[in-house]
Amino acid sequence: MTQEMKTRMASSQGSVFANAVSAFISRFPQFNSPAFVVFPGFCDVHVHFREPGFSYKETIFSGSRAAARGGYTAVCTMPNLNPVPDSIESLNAQLNLIEKDACIHVYPYGAITRGEKGEELADLAAMADKVCGFSDDGRGVQSRDMMKNAMLEAKRLGKLIVAHCEDNSLLHGGYIHQGSYAKAHGHRGICSESEWGQIARDLDLVRETGCSYHVCHISTKESVDLIRKAKAEGLDVTCETGPHYLVMDDSFLAEDGRFKMNPPIRDKSDREALVEGLLDGTIDMIATDHAPHSAEEKGKGLEKSAFGVVGIETAFPILYTCLVKPGILSMEKLVEVLCENPRKRFHLPLGTDFSIWDLDAQYEIDPKDFLSMGKASPFTGWNVFGKCMGTVCHGKLVYEAK
Repeated sequence: MTQEMKTRMASSQGSVFANAVSAFISRFPQFNSPAFVVFPGFCDVHVHFREPGFSYKETIFSGSRAAARGGYTAVCTMPNLNPVPDSIESLNAQLNLIEKDACIHVYPYGAITRGEKGEELADLAAMADKVCGFSDDGRGVQSRDMMKNAMLEAKRLGKLIVAHCEDNSLLHGGYIHQGSYAKAHGHRGICSESEWGQIARDLDLVRETGCSYHVCHISTKESVDLIRKAKAEGLDVTCETGPHYLVMDDSFLAEDGRFKMNPPIRDKSDREALVEGLLDGTIDMIATDHAPHSAEEKGKGLEKSAFGVVGIETAFPILYTCLVKPGILSMEKLVEVLCENPRKRFHLPLGTDFSIWDLDAQYEIDPKDFLSMGKASPFTGWNVFGKCMGTVCHGKLVYEAK
């Protein structure tokens, strides 16, 4: 094993972790190269593996292997499924698939409300011991009273509320950011307040209830400011953003469904605020919001394509190439937001999971190479550095580059 690998391991996880990697390398000498670096297994707290209910988009089998290819050994799966995991019976349908097909650690969310309809609380107590938190991701909880009741119950159970913040009354049929591209090309826009307005409401409820609260995929400068102030106030709040919000703005858009996600890619000033929030600790973690769809669903242009893009196989190369190599973000900070912070916040163990990378490998992102069933990536054609050579989870080699 190279000295660089040993140094990285010692600084991140200590001797037990280093010994586990050393033992693995002794069995698989193809990974013992001066060009390779070892990282602790990444953790993504926001993915959509689409099963049960939508296995034509993705499955636990394909999604977990795509995650392993991206260096991830733990993911948290969102509950917009069929059946929605809003009771122990419906949750068990997903847990059975995870036990059978996952090659990495997969932790499901339970829904906040029945059917994610916002009308009645799900059976949070029955699911609490088997979920990583509660979310209605894909839909904002529109009722203040419903969210308050959910927070009170989640606090009683010692679980996180993980909020997709979106005020439906402000959407007006929009599907990309209400900015220069939408105006120039005649598209209906989504205003920033539809996100940050609901965050502000929820932060008021956190003050009232004392709930532990996490905000999904923030995309606006106002959201960053609200969360920064809430943390300074001492509220128990964390948040995430996605790679695409950190390295793209709406000037990157084109008339293609692979640029359509929710929330949308926003203005340059929003992107700059997100990077600043990542650097100063306002943004705790990076999550991909990996959201695969069929080619037909993503082939209808910006207006009519389904919301959602894939990203779990490209997250590290994009972030390393666009933020670390130019000196914007340190490698230590990147490991912190991809591995350490999500595990701490969601109380997920690391153990001795790791991935091995060739940081000098340079290539063009091509969705044909993806293990995910979804191929709609906003980064298609981007030239990046950093290739995952292998991923180890449960002490097993769950991915090896060909």
